[in-house]
Formats: sequence, structure tokens, C-alpha cells
Amino acid sequence: MIREVFINLTSSVLQSFTSVAELLYETAGIEVIVAIMAVVALLVILLAKYIGKRPSGRVLKKKLSTLERIVILTHSNPDPDAMASAIGIAHIAESMGVAATIQYPGEIRHQENRAFKTVLGTSMEKIESDEDIAGGAIFLVDHNVARGFPGAEKLIPYAVIDHHPGEGKGVGFTDIRPGYGSCSSIVAEYFSDLGAVAGRIVQPKIGRIDLPRGIATGLLFGILTDTKNFTKGASEAEFAASAYLYEGVDEDSLDRIANPEVDAEVLDIIASAILKREARGPFVISDVGEVSNVDALSQAADELLGLEGTTAVVVYGYKGTTTHIKGRSRDDRVHMGDTLQAALMEIPEADAGGKPKAGAGQITAKTKKQNREYCKGLPERLFTAMTGEVQ
Repeated sequence: MIREVFINLTSSVLQSFTSVAELLYETAGIEVIVAIMAVVALLVILLAKYIGKRPSGRVLKKKLSTLERIVILTHSNPDPDAMASAIGIAHIAESMGVAATIQYPGEIRHQENRAFKTVLGTSMEKIESDEDIAGGAIFLVDHNVARGFPGAEKLIPYAVIDHHPGEGKGVGFTDIRPGYGSCSSIVAEYFSDLGAVAGRIVQPKIGRIDLPRGIATGLLFGILTDTKNFTKGASEAEFAASAYLYEGVDEDSLDRIANPEVDAEVLDIIASAILKREARGPFVISDVGEVSNVDALSQAADELLGLEGTTAVVVYGYKGTTTHIKGRSRDDRVHMGDTLQAALMEIPEADAGGKPKAGAGQITAKTKKQNREYCKGLPERLFTAMTGEVQ
């Protein structure tokens, strides 16, 4: 439809220009016509850029105005980027008079994630299956295909807002920007598009958008965590969004979120990952066994990647009937998301993905015994995938 509108507008502009040109040719000469032609061409180019630009906060606001209730769904075991994006979208929706519920599958166990939820007073509901999802239009944030719980494949999202590459789409609104380093940057742009000033609270009124300090703080922390403090995957958008959010950040809250107390179990899992590691050249794999805190696997992977001479690592552990896998890479030869996909592609009930520097996967089974059977040979497949030898 947008393309048709653009074609019609362009056609009208050109028809008008032709009529004017014929008149001017008789009175002003070819020089004036050439000058006008240049101006018209510039206007057409600008019009094309305007009409074809990516979805913005104003488009989102217009879509929200047609809804009564939404449910914002994060990916499994949501991180600060996912949680910040969710509370940002929820605030915009509620400012429009739209009821918003934030839900997530999995757990919130990483100490920073727990601190984020506690310090910012974030209201989030855990779900076990699609039957637990609250009523309303479904918004996926920080992922573009629902997964990680029974019935996920049946969901039809109304909106998708993400920075990871993927084929997921929303029936009403889709904004996927793989060039961005965080989803929080996208949401921060929405607030900016809507004229919100970070940290400034306006008089409540339906349709008037502000950006409270708690949300500004959350969005900035989401950017910081997903880009490793601007050292991995940060684009120009992350720096621009951070500058926009800065004035509204609560420094005390940010410090409390960024520097929480560390759970003893996390330290145990990190120690186990180091002690049980298997290395082949610069690549390291570690099976830490049974875990109750899945988020600790990511921290263990981060620690292993810091070992001298190590360029890519995979850490995995078991919880119930599921194997949780986390990967990290600083090796240009190893795209971790693709590596995990390649390693798990022939394993039943397995799913994986991610970005060049970080990836995650799961192997789910009906019983623990079946899960362990699926995982036989997993280290070899992981090493083979990291060396690029998987066919």
C-alpha cells in the first residue's frame, strides 16, 4: 500500500511538473526548467526516504491506539535488554490507555536480572505454556519468534520488536533492526520520536508520552549489558540512545543494578566450568552437570572466554529434562549463533541461535534419560562446529 501511495504521489508530482515546464519553457527558458527539475528530483528522493523509512514511535503509537489490551512477551530467561524493552513498550501502551501485561518463560536468576526487577519494581508474570498467556495482542520484544515453552509455535504475534536477525513478523507491526546492538536502543528511539524528555514527568493525559527515570535507567542498562559496555556489537544507535537517556538516569538505581551481590551458586558453577573444561587449541567446552541457576551458565562462559589463549567457549548444564547451552566467541572465524545451530541441527528437540559473539541453545526431552541420550557426542559436535567442519 505504501508503495502504491508513493507511486501515485510521484506520478502526480511529475504530471504537475510537466505542465509547469511547458509553460515556463515559453517564458523563462531551459535554465529555469533545469533548476526546477533538480528541485523536483530532490523532493522525490526525500519523499521516497520518508515513506520508506523504518517503523517509528509514531507508527507504534497509532497502532496501539486501535488496541485495548496487549501482552508483552520476552524470550526465555529474560535479560536486562529484554526486560527494559518490555517495560518501555508497556509504559507507552499504558500512556495510550491500553492495558499492558509483561510475561516471560523460564526464570530470572542472574543476579543483575534479579536486581533489575527488584530495584525498578518491574511487574512481570512467569508462564509455563501458551495457556498462561494473558489476553490481548501479543508483542514480542528482543526476539522475533516465540519459543521456549509448550505451545509457543501456535502464537501469532501482533507486533515484533527486535535487533536479532530472523524471519519473525507481526501481523500489525514489525520492527527488526539487525544492525543495532540492543533492543533497548530501538525502544529509546520510540520515546524520542514521541517527544519524551528523559526523566521529565508530564501531567497525565491519554496519548501524552513521558519517560520516567526508572525506564530511562532500565533502557540504558539494557544497552550496556547487551553491548558489553559498548565493546561488542555497539552501533551508532547505541551511543545516540545512551546520550538521549543519560539526563533521565537515576545513578543510584543504576549502581544497585550493575553491582548486585553474587549468589554462591553462581561462583560454584563458574568454578565447575573452569575445572571441567576441555580445550582443543583456542576452543573450550565445559559440561557443568546439573544446575538450578541457568543464568549462571552465561557468566561461566564469560569467565572462560577470559582465559589466556581462548577465543571461543561453550558451557552447558542440565536442568530437569532440558540441556541449556551458552556460547561466547571473540574469534572472527566462529559465529557463535551459527556454530550452535550447526552443532544441534541433527539432535531431536533442539533449538539454537544468536549473534556472532554470543549464542544460546536448548535440547528438550520428555525425560532426563532421554535428554542425556540426546546429548551423547555433544562435545565432539560442538568442537567440530567451532572448527567449521560440520557439513
